[in-house]
Amino acid sequence: MKIATFNINGINGRLPVLLKWLKEAKPDIVCLQELKAPEDRFPAAAIKKAGYNSIWHGQKAWNGVAILSKDEIKEVRRGIPGDSEDVQSRYIEAITFQKVIGCIYLPNGNPYPGPKFEYKRKWFKRLAAHAKKLMAMELPVMLVGDYNVMPTELDVYKPEKYLDNALFRKEIRTAYKNLLKQGWTDALRTLYPDEPIYTFWDYLRNAYGRDAGLRLDHFLLSPLIAETLKKGGVDKHVRGWEKASDHAPAWIEIK
Repeated sequence: MKIATFNINGINGRLPVLLKWLKEAKPDIVCLQELKAPEDRFPAAAIKKAGYNSIWHGQKAWNGVAILSKDEIKEVRRGIPGDSEDVQSRYIEAITFQKVIGCIYLPNGNPYPGPKFEYKRKWFKRLAAHAKKLMAMELPVMLVGDYNVMPTELDVYKPEKYLDNALFRKEIRTAYKNLLKQGWTDALRTLYPDEPIYTFWDYLRNAYGRDAGLRLDHFLLSPLIAETLKKGGVDKHVRGWEKASDHAPAWIEIK
């Protein structure tokens, strides 16, 4: 089974890119982030025609998350618990293929310091509390998506440039590390323990051409799924397509 994550950076404007990649890569489950579309503008019909059922949590102009599946899909939750006033569409959770899938678009948090960074810290804390409850259920669970964090120096092309960036601040990296301590496995780093692997290249300064990348997109696996992990990677070439997102799709395969 193949599971993928793709920050699409505007699903309607990049729908041809998404459909082309789905046809090429043939994932069974896909988590999408940054839909940048309200609920009624999600292209469910086109995605259904491509062979996928879908659920989504949209928001006009910003954010937005979705889960696509070749199997039946049942929505379990939208939004991270802990703040009833938070209206940003950054989390959706479903059951499909007899697995719990949480699709995540964690806040960027820049500029640091400031209210956006504090929102990110609080959101991360809420995610950790919810993840702990999921872990306690002892189910096959995956928390997949754009975490907006580079966990280690291997995940950023020039670590020294990002010390005061919200994506690399020590507080955020510590929050990610503490999340892993609950028992989650970082799938891509487990598969590639000693080498750089990137999922994002900025549009500026020829970042893609220079391979000046960041690893922002992660698969956190509960023990029942981690023990079935076979392989994974990044479809880097998709970032070079016309009208591409600044992220490339990342994927894993499990038994």
